[in-house]
Amino acid sequence: MDTLLSTTSPSVPLTLRKLYFLRFAFAAVWAALLFTTADTLGPLSVALLVIYPLFDVAAAIVDVRSAKANGDTAPALYVNIAISSLAVIGLALAATSGIPDVLRIWGVWAVASGIVQLVAGTVRRALGGQWAMIISGAISAFAGTSFFLQAGSDDPTLGNLAGYAFLGGVFFLISALRLKRARNGA
Repeated sequence: MDTLLSTTSPSVPLTLRKLYFLRFAFAAVWAALLFTTADTLGPLSVALLVIYPLFDVAAAIVDVRSAKANGDTAPALYVNIAISSLAVIGLALAATSGIPDVLRIWGVWAVASGIVQLVAGTVRRALGGQWAMIISGAISAFAGTSFFLQAGSDDPTLGNLAGYAFLGGVFFLISALRLKRARNGA
């Protein structure tokens, strides 16, 4: 039996599973709302752009508390909290300059948080369900680069951010389902 899994409190996979289901639902709703406003930076789209990394910060805080309850230090989660907090500020400022600047900030955030997610998933792989987090982190890093490049296109839009968020949510759903299987011994 894997020592991390055998010494992990049963509440850790349960907490992560609930958090991952919530993250999927949030991403799905957020993506649908952003998609309806993807061509302009109006009050709703700006609010959505700022809410997404704020939600990421809140989710990471819940994740940190779960890790601490198990005696883990979760340094990658603290890095994610810092990166996402900076993204909130950056996106709020970039929204005053236009969609290209928003895409640049989102792109940098997606690359940085994707790398952190990849590292966190690798460290937690013994919990089960983390392969999806590892793949999601890698995809986030690549997608972030494309957002940054898209900022220089003739007609930049926020539509790809909606697809990115939804895909990330699907990976959280897969991880939630795999955590349950890992917990049940399947």
